[in-house]
Amino acid sequence: MILAVDTSPLSNRFRYAGTGVYTFHLMSEWLKNAAAYDSDIELHGFVAANDDWTKNGFTSPFLKVHESRFMTRLPIWIWGGLALNVARIRPDVVFLPSVMSSVQWPFTPFVSTIHDASQERLPLAFSEVGMNGRYLSRMNAKLSTKIITISEWSKKEIVEAYGLPPEKIQVTYNGYNRVLYNSAPPNAEASSELLNRWGIGKSFILHPGRVELRKNVHRLIQAWDRLRGLSKDFDAQLVLAGPMGCGHEEILKVREGSSYREQVIVTGPLSGSDLAMLIKNASLCVFPSIYEGFCIPMVEAMACGVPTVASNSSCLPEVSGGVLEYFDPNSVEEMGDVIRRALEDSDLRKRLREKGLLRASQFSWERCARETLSALTEVANEHLPKRKTIKASPITVSTRDR
Repeated sequence: MILAVDTSPLSNRFRYAGTGVYTFHLMSEWLKNAAAYDSDIELHGFVAANDDWTKNGFTSPFLKVHESRFMTRLPIWIWGGLALNVARIRPDVVFLPSVMSSVQWPFTPFVSTIHDASQERLPLAFSEVGMNGRYLSRMNAKLSTKIITISEWSKKEIVEAYGLPPEKIQVTYNGYNRVLYNSAPPNAEASSELLNRWGIGKSFILHPGRVELRKNVHRLIQAWDRLRGLSKDFDAQLVLAGPMGCGHEEILKVREGSSYREQVIVTGPLSGSDLAMLIKNASLCVFPSIYEGFCIPMVEAMACGVPTVASNSSCLPEVSGGVLEYFDPNSVEEMGDVIRRALEDSDLRKRLREKGLLRASQFSWERCARETLSALTEVANEHLPKRKTIKASPITVSTRDR
């Protein structure tokens, strides 16, 4: 099977965004397991001359990388550059892993991953993709041969937002990096250095993820601030560990308005190893998001064995398996009450830790890549009736007569 992938999310601009992480792990798993497949797979990606993502370990005889000058300008790549490159390759199927993708090529079926319907459901001020992303989502939702999404919640949202038949959409859960995020205890010396670097004490509440309005970080600060004001014994710091996102200016204003603002630590983006270490040292991880499609950081926190609480909105109860403590994301008081109980109740903390670990173990990038490849194979086979196909197996793809 000849598979062309829009690899623009692997560029330096998007590599550490959610779609970049998603694309990176899918490509890694496909290349790692390609030799084990029962048939040939020929994977094609694209790279800009000044932005070589292939240096990040992507070397394989199954991968062909095409340099394209169109990739230096994202609008040109989206509105024709990708289509021209696809036309030259003539793949069996094209995979678009990001909403910021488009392929106007009528002779090749394509599969799109639409991670959620936030472009339709949330105000544009909450989104970094803007009107372009909204239009591309609508176009890909209508024109894709098949759509992959990352939770049952997102599938329901996409069906309603775009008026699609449910059978067009396949749910394939994300994975997480098990090498970094696990229950192994953190290195004591390295942990001490990291915490001292940021002025973090022994007890702290952590929000790992983008600092943006969609993730409701402003209300988390307000809930934490309320707890500090209600009890002199409550001395846990609040740590926000992640890059700045849409609306972060408003969030930082809320922080500045806190009577305890010196105890709200904002780290900005961290390396994967530093973030994993910070999570493992946290007293509690909190995810107060208003809208999520999957929330990989929540699964990472659970996988580290850290007590975790979350809002009861969107996909969070589904992805966490209903094993956490939940709160109304619009209620500062309820959020604060759940945080306080999760810090003070030892039985609750034990339950959150044990059940969180068990639930997180059910997710993996290997499974995500396998199920995604199966969907791509199905689409390729349906549109190649005269070519030889093989019976699907857990890691089987179609084959092209040579």
